[in-house]
Amino acid sequence: MTASKTFSIGELAQEFDITPRSIRFYEEQGLLEPERNGQTRIYHKKDRIRLKLILRGKRLGFSLAETKTLFNLYDSNENSRAQNEVILDMIRDKRAVLTQQLEDIRMLMNELDDLEQRCRIELEQQTRGKLA
Repeated sequence: MTASKTFSIGELAQEFDITPRSIRFYEEQGLLEPERNGQTRIYHKKDRIRLKLILRGKRLGFSLAETKTLFNLYDSNENSRAQNEVILDMIRDKRAVLTQQLEDIRMLMNELDDLEQRCRIELEQQTRGKLA
């Protein structure tokens, strides 16, 4: 039986362009569980995959708690149906939040457009007044 590839904290940090401190933080949060050899952390393929999923979830706006929920669900039941149902619920919730944020941004942009237009008109009137 061939030993599976392992990774050091430095190798993972470099591969994913994050700091070793970030990786240790994910470990403290219970998201990664590297093997230990004294003080040395030894990461396996599962840890690498989980780190990739943590970072992808972060990019998509999922909290570490949400990511941990998914990991716990997978660890306790490898039934992908249950995991997929939870993920779909999380996606629906995330979309609702993002949709609201998008609407809020649109409203703010409209308000900024209105303010900008009023300022330009007033500035133009002030400039004309000085020339007259």
